[in-house]
Amino acid sequence: MTTEEQQMVAHIKRLLNKPSLALDENTALVSSGLIDSMALVDLLIELESITKMRIPPAKVQPKDMDTITKMFATAQRVGRLKK
Repeated sequence: MTTEEQQMVAHIKRLLNKPSLALDENTALVSSGLIDSMALVDLLIELESITKMRIPPAKVQPKDMDTITKMFATAQRVGRLKK
């Protein structure tokens, strides 16, 4: 797991207030119901912060945020470096 993925795992644990939750880069978040639509906004903001990219919300669907691996792939696909 990359440093960036570890940062996202830590953020999700804080967001859910579950520090002992077992998470890895392939844990289903949205499809399992662990993350709801309101938390997705928070995750997108954190993803932008970690990647230093601007990610247009209109180009991101819940399925793109289902796992940490998919989040970072989506950032690479639709994100643009912040100036």
